[in-house]
Amino acid sequence: MDAKENAKEIRRIIVELAHKSNSPHVGSCLSCVDILTALYFEVLHLEPWEERDIFILSKGHAAMSLYSTLSVKGIIHREILDGYYKNDGTLPAHLDRFSAKGIEVSAGSLGHGFNMGLGIAYGLKLKKSNRKVYALIGDGESQEGSIWEGALFAAKLGLHNFTAIMDYNNLQGYGRAKDICSFEPVTNKWKAFGWYTINIDGHDINAIKNALTEKSNGKPKMIIANTTKGKGVSFMEDELLWHYYIVTDKHKETALEELI
Repeated sequence: MDAKENAKEIRRIIVELAHKSNSPHVGSCLSCVDILTALYFEVLHLEPWEERDIFILSKGHAAMSLYSTLSVKGIIHREILDGYYKNDGTLPAHLDRFSAKGIEVSAGSLGHGFNMGLGIAYGLKLKKSNRKVYALIGDGESQEGSIWEGALFAAKLGLHNFTAIMDYNNLQGYGRAKDICSFEPVTNKWKAFGWYTINIDGHDINAIKNALTEKSNGKPKMIIANTTKGKGVSFMEDELLWHYYIVTDKHKETALEELI
């Protein structure tokens, strides 16, 4: 499959998972699929596994997107998804480090995954390793103070081996990020903190790949990826409802028809 077909397959799995489990956050998951596709199918070095690049989904409530991507990539078996969001199941709603291969850290409390990634990147730099660390954060997540403490830390230490991607869909759980606690001008803020900063269309897989591989002049890199919540399913796109809403039988049927 090419990159676009991989992204469609990942979106189909997310919709099916959300429907089967009655779990929320489908809009947040669909938002970042193209970013995950570019990472896992175009950029991350995963072989040998012991020397792999590290990816951290800091917006851990979008766990279904990572589980689906790992299954399409073949890192986890598709059958493990059957135990998602169940009592005594296999995969929790928020990421658990020990639940499956490819889950690098436990995440869900916003702002933590980003900083764990910085710590890993610092350790790898001290070891003079060529491995790289990537972390995906939400735009609402960037309202956390710990994000900005980490931003200072990374620039001070020149963590050129660390790349953060912001899933900038401008919809968090209770409204527009800019209305709840505005962080604009966000690109200039990251630049002011000493980061190499790029602003792109977060659904253009080639643009994402180019941004991920662009040299950062010895600085940590922040990619502001402009996205649409619920991307790929017309009635979910840019709708606040789909942060928490449940996928019914009818929703699933219509969504999968659009994702053929």
